[in-house]
Order: sequence, then C-alpha cells, then structure tokens
Amino acid sequence: MTDHLVEPHVSRGLSDFIAGLPKAELHVHHVGSASPRIVSELAARHPDSKVPSDTEALADYFTFTDFAHFIEVYLSVVDLVRTPEDVRLLTYEVGRELARQQVRYAELTITPFSSTRRGIDERAFMDAIEDARKAAEKELGLVLRWCFDIPGEAGLEAAEETTRLATDDRLRPEGLISFGLGGPEIGVPRPQFKPCFDRAIAAGLRSVPHAGETTGPQTVWDALNELRAERIGHGTSSARDPELLAHLAERRIALEVCPTSNIATRAVASLDEHPIKEFVRAGVLVTINSDDPPMFGTDLNNEYAVAARLLDLDERGLAALAKNAVEASFMDAEGKAKLSAEIDTYTDSWLAS
Repeated sequence: MTDHLVEPHVSRGLSDFIAGLPKAELHVHHVGSASPRIVSELAARHPDSKVPSDTEALADYFTFTDFAHFIEVYLSVVDLVRTPEDVRLLTYEVGRELARQQVRYAELTITPFSSTRRGIDERAFMDAIEDARKAAEKELGLVLRWCFDIPGEAGLEAAEETTRLATDDRLRPEGLISFGLGGPEIGVPRPQFKPCFDRAIAAGLRSVPHAGETTGPQTVWDALNELRAERIGHGTSSARDPELLAHLAERRIALEVCPTSNIATRAVASLDEHPIKEFVRAGVLVTINSDDPPMFGTDLNNEYAVAARLLDLDERGLAALAKNAVEASFMDAEGKAKLSAEIDTYTDSWLAS
C-alpha cells in the first residue's frame, strides 16, 4: 500500500474544503475498494488465502512492482469474496467509505464473473449487491449505481458470461446502468469485445471501457470506434495524440482520471509527469477518481488534493472539477441539477465564511 494518503503540498484550508465538498465518483472498483479492515476480516474468514490478515502486513502486500503485479494481487483479494455474505459486507462497507468523503453518487465497477466463477450463486450475488445498495441509500444518503465490467484477462468466455449477467432481465439488478472492460490492456485488444458491447448497449447500458492506461492512444480509438465508449477509464496515453484529445474535447467524452493509481501501477512515472494538465489544456472533460483506493494508499479526497496541486486549483476550481463528474455521470437530469446546486451552495457558503 503506497503512502500517498495525504497530499503534502495542499494547504490545510483547501484540504478541509475538499473534505466537505459534495462529490460524485465514476471510476471506483468494488473489490479494489475493500479497506484494510475489510480485507483483514475477509482474509481471517478464509485462512487458506495467501492474503495476510494483519493490516500492517497488508501495507507491504499492496506495494506493486508493475501493472501485472497489481493484477496478481488484485485477483488474490477477489478470491476472498466467496459467499453472498462476503459480497454484501464488502458492498455496504465500500458505500460507507464513500459516504464518509461526502460522495453523494457513485458508479461502482463490479466484476460479477469473478464471483460467479468461484461458485457464488448468480441470483444470490445480485440480491447481495442490491440489498447493500438500498441500505446505503437509506442509511448513508449515498446513491450507488453499478457498472458490470468484463475482466479482460479472463478472455471471451468471461466476456460472454458478463454480458449474459448484465442483459438477462431475470437477473439484471435495478442499479445496473453501464458496461465496462477492465484488467490488462497489453495483449487484450478492445475490438474483440465489440459483440458484447453491442448487446449491452442494445439492452440500454452505457459504454465505459478502460482504455489507454498501459497502452497507446490506438486503444482509446478502438474503445471509441468499436465499443462506442461514452467515457474512457483512465485514457492516460491520450495525451500523446492531439487529434484524439481534440476528438474527446469536441464530443465531451470524459476521461476518468485516477492520478495516484497511475503512479502505483507504473502507468505514469511520477505525479509531476501525469498528463492531466495536457487534458485540461486541450479542453477535455476531466473527472477525478480513486480507482482502487486502499490498494493505492489513497482516497477520493486525496485525489482531489493531488489534482488541486497539479492543476493549481482554488476552491472554485475544485468545485468545477466536482461538477465535471456530475456532468459526465449517468444520473438523470434532476439528480444532476440537485448535486450541482449542492456543490455551488457549499462552495459559496465556504467562501463567505
């Protein structure tokens, strides 16, 4: 677990502003959001796992050498989620952590194939996440929506199964709104998943694949042209293609930017070299997200602090960044207007005090 949780170059006042700022988060993973406390509890439940149950030992366990190593560790944590009770616990606790950071709305990326292939009944899985979603909204004031994503490393079998789970009206959970593609990009070309995305889109789901995280701009083009992406997960390498940046800006296709994640997985060498500045200069709609926060020693508040430093933002600038996520979300118009107004009211009150 990398030590990024406090961005040291942002004033205490600005950090306090971020802590209270109402937010939406669009790129955050279900299992990847398991806090050390929850990972420890799950590891203790399943002692045959190689994941340590000691929270201090987890810090070393979550130190990654490269993206491939991150995927290996990530999958070992996935293997801790073995029962519907595990699923419900994880989902609700992720909601609790988001609500703690004043997140009002989140689109949580879930990989159902990883659970159903491990023997969790598919109906029980859907019931568990929905029960947690409803409880989070009632008890925490957090609106959760689901993105079901294909684990790219598991191939076309996983893609077909994920598509079935996402489009079968007898199984599809009420909170499901989008369809994604995660995992490694190298050796996993986007176009092969076009038939699955076509079916998901035909079923009313929105397209939000990862692309350009560890590969070049062509992967982003493939996600746009073949998978009809409405947002791009990461899109880090887009900065290397001015034509692509212009296309993203013109179409208001948002990038789900996760700065600390990109450093932890070695997708970007350092925060000072992160391309977020190029994205903003090109007029691209940028949203700030945490990806797999405990695994990267961060949270959404910290990612806003990182963005504040990299983009030299004050309170108004941070509020505008928060409203980018509202705009790029799949909330209905009423929900967007309500959250945008809450951000404005909070910011005005803060600056007037």
